[in-house]
Amino acid sequence: MNKLICIITSIVTLPLIGCAESETKAEAEKKEIAKLKVLIIDGQNNHNWKSTTPVLKHALEEGGVFEVTVSTSPPKDTKPEGWKDWNPKFSDYDTVLSNYNGQMWPETVQKNFVDYVANGGGFVCVHAADNAFGNWEEYNKMIAVGGWGGRKLIRDGAWLHVVDGKAVRDTTTKGNGGGHGKPHEFVVNHLDSDHPIIKGLPNKWLHTKDELYCKLCGPAENVEVLGSAESKLTKRQEPMLMVISYGKGRVFHTPLGHDAEAMRCRGFYELLQRGTEWSVNGKVDRTAEVPSDFPTVDKTSPVAPEEKK
Repeated sequence: MNKLICIITSIVTLPLIGCAESETKAEAEKKEIAKLKVLIIDGQNNHNWKSTTPVLKHALEEGGVFEVTVSTSPPKDTKPEGWKDWNPKFSDYDTVLSNYNGQMWPETVQKNFVDYVANGGGFVCVHAADNAFGNWEEYNKMIAVGGWGGRKLIRDGAWLHVVDGKAVRDTTTKGNGGGHGKPHEFVVNHLDSDHPIIKGLPNKWLHTKDELYCKLCGPAENVEVLGSAESKLTKRQEPMLMVISYGKGRVFHTPLGHDAEAMRCRGFYELLQRGTEWSVNGKVDRTAEVPSDFPTVDKTSPVAPEEKK
């Protein structure tokens, strides 16, 4: 009798154990494929953020890796009391993407943002976001170099550019920080083919018509230049793709992306996805697949807003 009870108990128990194990695996798999949460900040910019934020959102969401939320600041010239209700909870997100260039944020928001990145939060700086906050020391450390916003070469830091495939910090040239010519197509050159963000991609590719920023200056510390392009103004290779360490945080900075047309480049899409994933954990696993329509050295590859990768 006892033997019969043991047999029956085993028959009943084994499926339950198997079910528990299956649930555990399912939960683990669900956790593993959870989307990375991105917060886009916009609301003020000397560029058309109303048209570019939707492109940035689409660029990130099309691959199914990211979940994007947009936080729009109060409008330009808002008085201090008008900012009291705008205080993004950065800690709710894996990384923050700035499409913002405008008024200084309230001190509380500044402090929360610095603490967030310094303690391991990701940050992605796109195009004119590196024009912002010329007098905010910690922000300038995060982005390494920026332009305009009252920035001056030498006074506010080194002019970062590339010579013979290596980043150079020029501390002798005077003038205003920041410059560009008319939008045009240009070749982006990758410097470190082993870095996760550009690994497996062509060493050179033709970017669609865009502003090519030059003479960006700043602390230029803890920065690695991953990609550059030759400026017609300076005749130098100017940084187009950068990664920066700030405390425990990781920053991906690209001066590419002047307008919606410039952003609708497969090269921009791919590098934005990779750079955003890297800013979260220093890896590029879920966005590493090289798209078949990535630009070549002599042919651009535009992306329609509704196109799926």
